[in-house]
Amino acid sequence: MASPISNFVVLSPGIQKKLRFKDHQILKRVITDPIRKVPVERDSLMMYVSQEDGSVVDKVYSIISQKHAAEFAGYLPAKNYTRYEFTVVKDAPGTVPPRIVSVVPI
Repeated sequence: MASPISNFVVLSPGIQKKLRFKDHQILKRVITDPIRKVPVERDSLMMYVSQEDGSVVDKVYSIISQKHAAEFAGYLPAKNYTRYEFTVVKDAPGTVPPRIVSVVPI
């Protein structure tokens, strides 16, 4: 099944995706806690994508998982992420957070 056309990066379980980023922003978002089923406010790392799997795009990679966002923390100062191509994967469906597989200088 083809992915819907979207301005958000969509991860399919087990499929690696190569991403290059041009900017980022940290926003407060209200989400439903997957365990307690109540609304909670969380920081969301919004990474603005310039390339997805080698194609030029204008998309957003939205990260709510604190664990996954922490993987990017060292690249945020001075927008150091613009110097790398990141490969990410979501290992399983559901609430399992994605992870960075590799970081390659460009």
